[in-house]
Amino acid sequence: MEHHPQAWGRPRDDIYGAYDHSYLQTAGPKSHTQSPTVTGTSVVAVKYKDGVVIAADNLASYGSLARFTDVKRLRRYNRKVVLGFGGDVSDMQHLDRTLDSLSVRENYSTSHDTPSSAELHAKNLHTYLQKVMYKRRSDFNPLWNVILIAGLDGEEKPFLASVDLLGTTFTSPTLASGFGSMLAQPILRRKVPDEEAASKLEKDEAIELVKECMKVLFYRDARSMDQYSIAVVAQGQDVEMKQNEKLEKQSWAFAEGIRGYGTQVA
Repeated sequence: MEHHPQAWGRPRDDIYGAYDHSYLQTAGPKSHTQSPTVTGTSVVAVKYKDGVVIAADNLASYGSLARFTDVKRLRRYNRKVVLGFGGDVSDMQHLDRTLDSLSVRENYSTSHDTPSSAELHAKNLHTYLQKVMYKRRSDFNPLWNVILIAGLDGEEKPFLASVDLLGTTFTSPTLASGFGSMLAQPILRRKVPDEEAASKLEKDEAIELVKECMKVLFYRDARSMDQYSIAVVAQGQDVEMKQNEKLEKQSWAFAEGIRGYGTQVA
């Protein structure tokens, strides 16, 4: 074998001849990611009368393996916006760098005397991300993410919206991605069915509601875990973010009533 570090693992050219690269087909068509490998699961968010609460667990799964247990999927953009990412982790990191560059450009284009109302707010960022995701979809090279944008709009009112890998967008007083769209949304909508209910919801009630959803997701979603990040964006305050919260008062007693569980005879 060739012992030079740059050629480790290759047969020696002076004995076996030069390495044949033709089988690699470097002139073939360009391909893009079609199946994300390392992914994050649900993101859950709800509006309340003065702001928005958003949460996501800290697990990134390698296929079905719970591989990375300290991946923070909530990103604080400024005092008005928090983003929650579901889907491919590498695409999340790419978007994070893109948003960092946008933040730097915004900071250079404004001065210390610029009023806070001139900052990019949640509705601005939602529009920007919709254009980014739709452009990548149109290039047949989508970013495999679902993003929840939680924060305040230009009038300092609570704002919550979603954008997916196709550039599809919508807003709602409650949103969830991944399995959360099936498991958490019924819980959220029971408490907050419309904008009127959201306008009457207190901060503590919203936080408890989101925590309950995270607990149900841990019980039911095999790609979730009991450590999560939670953030609160409120009027006239800086973002409150806690990144290493742990679910409390867990109980698996409900499993005894599931047909086929344990030694139970169906």
